[in-house]
Amino acid sequence: MLVCAYLAAGAHAKPTTAAPPPAEVQTAIADVLNGPDRLPLPLERIRPALIAHYIRDQAPIYWVGTGRMTPFLQRLADAGDDGLNPADYPIDALIQLRDTIDPNDADSAALAELFFTAFFVNYATDLKIGRLTPTKVDPKNYRNRKTVDVLAIMTGFSKQNDPGDFLDAFEPHNPHYQALKKILALYRAMSESVDWDAIPMGADIKPGDSDPRIPDIREKLMLTGDHPGGGAGQGDLYDSSTVLAVRSFQLRNGLEPRGIIGKQTILALNVPPANRARQVMLNMERWRWMPEDLGAHHYMVNLAAFELSEIQNEDIVDRMDVVVGAVATQTPEFSDELEYVEINPTWTVPYSIATGEMLPKLRRNPSAYAGDFEVFMNGKLASWGGINWNAYGKGNFPFTFRQKPGPRNALGKVKFMLPNPYNIYLHDTPAKDKFLAITRAFSHGCIRLSRPIDLANRLVGGFAGWPKPKIDQAFASGKTTRVPLPQHIPVHLIYATAFEGDGGSIEFRPDIYGRDRKLDAALSGKPSS
Repeated sequence: MLVCAYLAAGAHAKPTTAAPPPAEVQTAIADVLNGPDRLPLPLERIRPALIAHYIRDQAPIYWVGTGRMTPFLQRLADAGDDGLNPADYPIDALIQLRDTIDPNDADSAALAELFFTAFFVNYATDLKIGRLTPTKVDPKNYRNRKTVDVLAIMTGFSKQNDPGDFLDAFEPHNPHYQALKKILALYRAMSESVDWDAIPMGADIKPGDSDPRIPDIREKLMLTGDHPGGGAGQGDLYDSSTVLAVRSFQLRNGLEPRGIIGKQTILALNVPPANRARQVMLNMERWRWMPEDLGAHHYMVNLAAFELSEIQNEDIVDRMDVVVGAVATQTPEFSDELEYVEINPTWTVPYSIATGEMLPKLRRNPSAYAGDFEVFMNGKLASWGGINWNAYGKGNFPFTFRQKPGPRNALGKVKFMLPNPYNIYLHDTPAKDKFLAITRAFSHGCIRLSRPIDLANRLVGGFAGWPKPKIDQAFASGKTTRVPLPQHIPVHLIYATAFEGDGGSIEFRPDIYGRDRKLDAALSGKPSS
């Protein structure tokens, strides 16, 4: 609206390709930027950078009379290809700016130059660091919004003949983001070319059964790339080739790959390509929030996929299943560094667990935890005997509980510390049965590892340099041993519900924490609950 108001006087001028001389445009730009009036918001918010670029540095005119406006307008119209929304940009107003440049009026050209620069910076910033502040979208996302140097963007694009080439080079280049961009193109194309009619619900379909839904299921599996097509798979028979395709689809969608077509498989098959494209776009936004440098060697925990990956030089060298926080005690998203390993750890019970879970049991049985835990009162070791637990509660609880090392310790035999304000770390667990589940959201927030001893051997042996007998002896001693790592290793906790899997496969996961829903609402300007 502000842009259109600025254009009101020349709104009916005929479009022209001619432009005033660049020197006149530069003079008019200086008059606008140095004037006493407050400028429209898109210009005012970057006014110091515009002054530095066009006046102090005497940057040449980039847009007016150069033929670059139309390619940039097309890039805005195609913003969906970048995982952005064309509706977020004033394309019509910019077209009007372009088409109402008067070769005899340097002021109209100056305004066009400034507005095109402002919205180019806007688009480049959205592409590089995302449209939203992570913590405002979800309080469990502890990534600070990154910043960009606006003047550096202007200086950078002024050296590029093609604004599109600059944007291609400016967007995130980590392999996760780039893989999602390719996946997005596939699903956007599918959404425009394929009718995705819903498959009806019904009884479970087992291998060898006949069901009238099988042809539709088979067709969808061909479209998703899980079924090769052709062969003997015809008619209503749930044949072996379709069973293999269903298992592939189930694996890619975080479902139990038993080959039985039940409710969850039908629901996943019924998700339209347009919805999948939107899911990919949401995950691209999250990757824009991530650090530019993930580390040549780092660990990545995908909370939505319940998986930890060790990555060296962009290659995954190890994977293991993990258990993450339950929906009520969600694991947050953040990045930090692994600093030390603790063998035979103690466990200091969080306040919420002490007061919410342990205190009620102590009121019934004051000795309930005396065998495995020490109790501290105001920081000093106390005796379990003689404490009237009925006299204490939340807000009045001067006690700390610490579990001794041992087979029943909640952290198992080892924990991996990345000190952070959220008290999140990686650890072993005696509750091995939880790893049998497909959806592994059971913890109070910390991350339980399925193969913690393997990780301990790799870190303590491979990086801290301990020989295997020394490591084994430390475990066997039963005593707490802290092993500092000579170099800290980055650890990234992410929430990726769409990502590239093995061999370039396209993987999706359910939105267990509802974070996709919140992000979608925020990007759409809608309230979320």
